[in-house]
Amino acid sequence: MGTIHIELFATLDLVAQAPGGPEEDPEGFPFGGWQAPLLDDVAGEQIDAAYEGTDALLLGRRTYDIFAAYWPHREGGPDGDFASLFNSIPKYVASRGAPELSWSGSTLLRPDLPAAVRELRDWHEHVTVVGSVDLVQTLLREKLFDRLDLWVHPIVLGVGKKVFAGGTVPTNLTLLEPPAAGPKGAVHLRYGLAEGVPATGDMDEPDGAG
Repeated sequence: MGTIHIELFATLDLVAQAPGGPEEDPEGFPFGGWQAPLLDDVAGEQIDAAYEGTDALLLGRRTYDIFAAYWPHREGGPDGDFASLFNSIPKYVASRGAPELSWSGSTLLRPDLPAAVRELRDWHEHVTVVGSVDLVQTLLREKLFDRLDLWVHPIVLGVGKKVFAGGTVPTNLTLLEPPAAGPKGAVHLRYGLAEGVPATGDMDEPDGAG
């Protein structure tokens, strides 16, 4: 069975909306492109490594439209490696509508999204979810992910769509590797989905001894 990996960029208050540019959410969000001033070579290397082995993309409708307008025209340029990967692998799109999927290799998922995502695990080894905050809410709620890569940046916005929004269910995660920070302060956190739900305890008996 394959795995579902979520890749998200977030602020310190866990806003994940429109990190790449103002055009991602042109209405009602004043901080589109907030990530750009905080990128550095360390984060770039971490992001490159996060996509190793990816053999399919799972995208929300808005992210798909942005990618479809950009990546088919980037092969041979500075982002050529990503362009070659994204253009060559299957793209699966979660949408309530009936969008025109012009990007080669694109497929609209059926309305029962949780069931459709479970099928992707049977078809692919490493499905990567990029951005797509609304889609991520469903994956978190249904616990339909295996790894969460979260880059937390040293800014607070106070507005915008958050990584963990209303309806998120109690979930245990496990840290898969030590956190790593870049020179501009972004911290890469890599978590895996763990069994069970959060437990409670007594601070006077942290080890549960009685």
